[in-house]
Amino acid sequence: MNSTAKGSSASGYAIWSALIALYIVWGSTYLAIRFVVESMPPFLAAGFRFLIAGAVLYAFSRLRREKKPVRVEWRSAAIVGLFLIVGGNGAVMWAEQRVASGIASLMIASVPLWIALLDTIRPGGRRPDRWVILSVIAGFIGIIILVGPSQMVGSEDQVDLVGIAVLLFAAYSWAIGSLYNRGAQLPDSPLLATGMQMLVGSLGLIILGTVVGEWSRVNPAEFTTNSLLGFGFLVIFGSWVGFASYIWLLRVAPTTLVSTYAYVNPLVAIMLGSLLAGEALTSRVLLAALFILGSVVVITMSQSVGSKAAPVEETQLAGGND
Repeated sequence: MNSTAKGSSASGYAIWSALIALYIVWGSTYLAIRFVVESMPPFLAAGFRFLIAGAVLYAFSRLRREKKPVRVEWRSAAIVGLFLIVGGNGAVMWAEQRVASGIASLMIASVPLWIALLDTIRPGGRRPDRWVILSVIAGFIGIIILVGPSQMVGSEDQVDLVGIAVLLFAAYSWAIGSLYNRGAQLPDSPLLATGMQMLVGSLGLIILGTVVGEWSRVNPAEFTTNSLLGFGFLVIFGSWVGFASYIWLLRVAPTTLVSTYAYVNPLVAIMLGSLLAGEALTSRVLLAALFILGSVVVITMSQSVGSKAAPVEETQLAGGND
C-alpha cells in the first residue's frame, strides 16, 4: 500500500491501525443499535445520539475558527441530514427492533447497489459498465436469497418482512442523500458539515419520535445497562472516533483502500451479532453475504477507479448507520 498516494508521510502501520479500528468501530455500531433499542425508543434514541454528537462536532469546528456556515449551506445540510440521518439511520434503528443486527448490516451494504441504479437515471449520471450491471444483479440476488426462500417455505429462520422493507428503504434513502451530497454546497470542513447534518437530522428524528408517541416509552429507570452502553458507544466511538479516523484516512491513504470499510463492516457486524447476541449464522446468511458484499466490492472499485471524487460511501456518516 502506497501511503504517499495522497502526499502523506503517514506510516503504513498508522494507516492500517486506523483502518482496522474503523472496521471494528463502524462494524460494531449495528450491534450497539440492537442493544440500544432493547429499552429505548428508536427515533428518540437516535435523535439524542446525533444531537450530542453533532453539537460537539459543530462547536469543535467553530472553536477552530472554521468559517460560519451560510444559509444555503444549512439548507444543503438539512437535505442531506434528512435522507442520511432521518431516513437512513432512523430507519435502521427502528428496523433492528425486528431484524438481527447482522442482517441489518447486509441490507445497508446494498447502498452502492441503489446508488449505481439511481446514478444511471439522474441527469448527468454515469453510465454503468457491464461489470457494474452484473454486480447490481448479483447484489439483489443476494437479497432474494436472504429473504425469499425462507418466506416461501415458512422456515424457522425466516426474517421479518416489514423490518427488511424498512431497511431497504433506509438503504434507498442513504443512496439518495449520498448522490445529492456530491454536488451540495456545504462547508469545506468535513467535521463542520457533518456536525451540521447531524444537528438537523437529530431534530428531524426527535420530531418523528414525538409524532409517533415515543415519549410515553421513555423511562430512564427501565433503561438496561446494554442500552446505556450501546448509546454511549454510538456517540463516542460511532460518531466521533470512527468519523475522525475516517477523515484522517481519506487524507493519507488511497480512496480505494479506505472504501473497503463498506464491505468489511457487515462481516464484522455478522460475526459480532453471532458471538455477542446469539444471532443465527446460517449458510443462507453467509451465501447472501457472498453475493451482496461481492457485488459491493466490484461496484466500489469501479466507481473509485478514474474518479476524482471520493466514493459515495464517504457520506454514510457514523457507520450504520453507520
